[in-house]
Amino acid sequence: MTDFQQKIILVTGASTGVGEGIARELLKRGAKIAITGRNPEHLQKAINEWDPTGDSVLAIEADVRKLSDCKRMVSTVSDKFGALHGLVNNAGITGPHGVKIEDYDFEAWQDVMATDVTGTFLGMKFAIPAIIKSGGGAVVNLSACNGVTGIAGIAPYTAAKHAVLGLTRAAALEYAEQGVRINAVGPGYVATPNILALPQDVQAMMAESHPMKRMATREEVAKMVAFLLSDDSRFCTGGFYPVDGGYTAQ
Repeated sequence: MTDFQQKIILVTGASTGVGEGIARELLKRGAKIAITGRNPEHLQKAINEWDPTGDSVLAIEADVRKLSDCKRMVSTVSDKFGALHGLVNNAGITGPHGVKIEDYDFEAWQDVMATDVTGTFLGMKFAIPAIIKSGGGAVVNLSACNGVTGIAGIAPYTAAKHAVLGLTRAAALEYAEQGVRINAVGPGYVATPNILALPQDVQAMMAESHPMKRMATREEVAKMVAFLLSDDSRFCTGGFYPVDGGYTAQ
């Protein structure tokens, strides 16, 4: 298991879902982590469960759609821990499902793009200089299996996850010589608590869409993220790494 002792990593949207799984994995491996989210109750619950002392976990209420919040979250991490070595841009929303473009609400489109694309851009805009100042490190952006495929009924989310991959590749080229590696992970359906609360037939449909006939666990996604943040992947940048049970091979 890769040792993240002395590493400071910021994970956005990490009080629930996939982000929570990523944050737990990094904490288990010895990192000091900062987590962000829009729900203060979820953030406080995470702190209470993971690190009541606050020595290893910092919770920051922040909205990644807002420039001022993204600037503040990075400066808060630097002030608390004195450095930043990694960023995981996990915060994201899918928006409405099963809606054709002609029927898709424009405000819902704007919300998906602001959260998933602008949030990723702003996270990198402020975190990358802090990572360079700390001696280098890595960024992992959460795309999705539909970052390289199309899925009908969620066109804005599909467009957003394609855009995240484009941002990842461009940023990787821009900072390849400055000690910052930038990669994207593409999960398929993940068995988060919210997904597991859906009707059984919906869960079965999600599982069946993967050739391996099951959903990913949060731990499986988290371990790929940890690998890309670690020195074990020190020659990997600008890549897209599916964690999708073969979905994108179809």
